[in-house]
Order: sequence, then C-alpha cells, then structure tokens
Amino acid sequence: MRSSSTPSAGSPAHQSPSRLPALIAAAIDADRHRDLDGTGPKAGAGALRNGDTIHPGDDGTRTARRIAATIGRMITAGDLAVGERLPTVRELSRRLGVSPTTVSVAWRSLADVGVIETRGRNGTYVRHPRGAEAPRRYRMVTGAAADGADHFDIDLSTGTPDPDLLPDLGPVIARVSRQSLTSSYLDRPVLPALEELLDATWPFAAEAITVVDGALDALDRVAQVALRLGDRVVVEHPAFPPILDLLDQLGCEIVGVDVDDEGIVLDQLAAAFATAESGRPGAAPPAAVILQPRAQNPAGIAMSASRAAAIAGIVGGTTALVVEDDHANDISSAPLVSVGSWLPAQTVHIRSYSKSHGPDLRLAAVGGSGEVVNSVANRRRLGPGWSSRILQAVLVELLQDPSTADTMAAARSAYADRRRAVAAVLAGHDVPMTGQDGINAWIPVDDERVATVALAARGIGVAPGHPFLVRPDGDHLRVTVGLLAHDGPDGGSRLAEVAEAVAAAARQHSTHRRPAHR
Repeated sequence: MRSSSTPSAGSPAHQSPSRLPALIAAAIDADRHRDLDGTGPKAGAGALRNGDTIHPGDDGTRTARRIAATIGRMITAGDLAVGERLPTVRELSRRLGVSPTTVSVAWRSLADVGVIETRGRNGTYVRHPRGAEAPRRYRMVTGAAADGADHFDIDLSTGTPDPDLLPDLGPVIARVSRQSLTSSYLDRPVLPALEELLDATWPFAAEAITVVDGALDALDRVAQVALRLGDRVVVEHPAFPPILDLLDQLGCEIVGVDVDDEGIVLDQLAAAFATAESGRPGAAPPAAVILQPRAQNPAGIAMSASRAAAIAGIVGGTTALVVEDDHANDISSAPLVSVGSWLPAQTVHIRSYSKSHGPDLRLAAVGGSGEVVNSVANRRRLGPGWSSRILQAVLVELLQDPSTADTMAAARSAYADRRRAVAAVLAGHDVPMTGQDGINAWIPVDDERVATVALAARGIGVAPGHPFLVRPDGDHLRVTVGLLAHDGPDGGSRLAEVAEAVAAAARQHSTHRRPAHR
C-alpha cells in the first residue's frame, strides 16, 4: 500500500505551492466556460450535497460541489499527487472569488470521501481514498420504515413486494434438495443451466454474463470497476437513494436529468454530454449514465423504444457506460427496452430477481460489456468468489417451472390494478401520480413533513421524497401502493381508505413556508 505521507520535495508529481491556486482555478474555469457556452448541464443539474452554497455573482458554477468535483478529478488524473499540500481556504477563496465558506464545504466533501486530510496548522493534504460516510439518503427511507415497524398499521414506505404475490419456494426447494450440488471453489461462478437461461432471455447480445448478490450488489460492483473519483455520472431525477449514496461515496459528481413519460429527458442528457472546447482542463464528459428502464423507482416511468434509441444516439461515440437497473423484472407491466440493443459494448444491464421471485434469493444477473462484466467477475474471485450455487439452482427451478410464469402474470396484473385504483382515488382529489408502472407511486404534496406525520398518525407509513432528489425540487412522497391489496376483510375498502388518507395528507400544509428540499 502506498503511504499517504508527503513525497519527496523533488517529486515531479508535485506542483509549486504558488502555482496550485492558479492550476485549480483554471480547471474550475473550464467548467465555468462550459456552462456559459451552453455546452454543459444547466445550473443546478448536478447533485447538491447537504450544505452546498451558491453565492450571488457566483454564476452557479463555482459552488462547493463544483470545486470538490474538479479537485477530485485532478487527484484521479495525477495533477494533484498524494501528499500534495493544498492551498489554504482563504487563499483559494480569494483566487476563485467565492466565500471561504464555499471552499470549506468543498474541503469537507473531499474529506468525507477520504481523499484529503487536514493536519492542523500544517495544512490540508491529498491522501489515498478511504472508507466514506454511511448511506445517509437510504437511511432516511429505511430508518423511517424501521422506526415505524411497531406502530404502523400498514407500512407503505418499504418499496418491497407483496409476499402473497411471490412464488411458493417450498416445492422448488424440495426439488433442489434432492439434487447433487456438491461444488468446488474452482467451478464456474454461474451454473451452466442458469447461464443458458439468462443468455436466451437477455435483451441484447451480451458479451459476458455473471451473477451477483442482488441489484444493489451489482450496482456497487459495476461502479467500483467503471468509475473513479471525480467522474461525472448522469442519473435520473428523482433517483433511487442508494444509487446517489453510492456515487457520493465514490466521490463522483452527480448530474441529475429529469424524467418524463418515456424516460430521461433528451435535451438535458445531450447538454450533459456536450464537451468543453478542446484543450480545456477539468471539463470531462460523463463517464456513465445510470437508469432504470422500467418501473423507475420512485417515479414509475418506463423507457420507450424510441427514447432508448435516442439515448444511444447521444451516448454512442463517447466512452460513457450505460448502466441499466431492471429491478422490477417480471412484475413490471411495461415491455423491457434496453439501450444495449443499440450499444451492446457500452451497456451493462442488471436484472434483479428479488422483487419478482423472492427477496431472499439475493440474486441478480449482470450482462453486457465484456470489459466491465469480466472485471466484476474477476475482482469477485478475490472475495466471495460466487453467489450461492444452491440459490442459483433454486432460481433455475423457478425459471423452468411453468407455474412461475403464471405467478408472474398474476402479480403483474395485481400490481397494475392496485396502481390504477390508487391513481383513480387521487385523481378524484386533483392529486397527480406520475408513471404507470411498478409498485411505487411518486406523489407531489404541499408539505412533505406535514403529510408524513399526518399519515403516521393514522397508522400509515410512507417514505419522504427528499432522499430521492438529486437537486432541489418540490415536496413528494414515495408510497409503495403495490402492498395495498383489494381482498381485505371489508371487500377492498382498505385500499380506498388509505388512498383517501394519502390524498388528504397531500393537501395539508404547514403555516410556515419552507425552502425546497436540497
């Protein structure tokens, strides 16, 4: 392991201390010109970390986020070496024309991902990355669910499937238990039978396929091999909180792109990929686009084929990787569309079996770009090696059992029916609900906190919307409507009762005005 101590003064990697503020300023200026030229994302398109500030006259680019991301890229590129002493907060703030507070926030962001360290009066230095903070956004969602586990009559904050709509694993496990599953550390990580099934049903010709422990494990492993500190990554706005937490922990710059009824908005995506003038430092195009092609969590959007083709037209010709998280799989009502149909070598598609076939299977398939997928598989050999072949065998039995297809069809129908029923009740109160697919509903509300508390008082748990936001936006709730069954003891009135309560809560507001969530 390389030491984080200061290298020798004669090291060619070191910059003259007097030149560092100018060097950093030049890199940040490249981003400023990029936005002013109209070739970059719109101001505010990236993720604003908690505590970021934009000062009057700052033109929206010399923010703490921008400073942190630019310096992160410089560290990754070797322009700032490990052990390099950085300018003081006051020195850099004067050079950039921003307040010391803005630079201090940027320094904290870089310290949070472990790439710089403060040594008291000796100054601040570049260091090797270390572990990062806990996933704060995801904890805002899962923490609420855990806290309410004992007192919610119905918890719609979880984003989990209805257990009654999952396949019965009992008979399948019984059949698998009679098989000989003795294996070796040297066996292939994916059972041949499962690999054959995956290859036959993949949405495009994958260069390589492997299996890991669920969709989040897949996203983490793909990101670890494909992304570096300071990389720009395009995500949907709103987005699944663990994706944002993961990118934060990797020190990436998050670029949020709105979604409409067909997927991510094309003009915003094109703006994110517009490059700065040749030769300007620090203005790298996005390294990846991460999207959910259907049942987008939380918005319920499904990507259309024409939108996927247009995305491929924008990303094609760049080095960016498209990462698709098909977390809903067979319980989605929308057909599966993949950018990989146009860009197979630049796409990694993730297919999860947790929501559709069973959370405890803990399996997801990863297929597409051979360079990325093989890197994931090879790196994994140095850790867990493979996902349980017993669980893989259970999945093979499920996929080959004709009754599983019937179960999936019934689940799709039930989830779609529940979604339509809730949407109809909300529409009766002029409360909109985005999207048409998946088990979650994204509902705008007048006051997110007031609505959450009002529903909790009625024994209904929901997820607050702000952990899903890439940038400041209006108040929302994420409600797992897929858990609202019609067949209650009173003939389905429970679904209508909960939907009415959500509609009423959506129109409640505090007497105090609050800023949009950050």
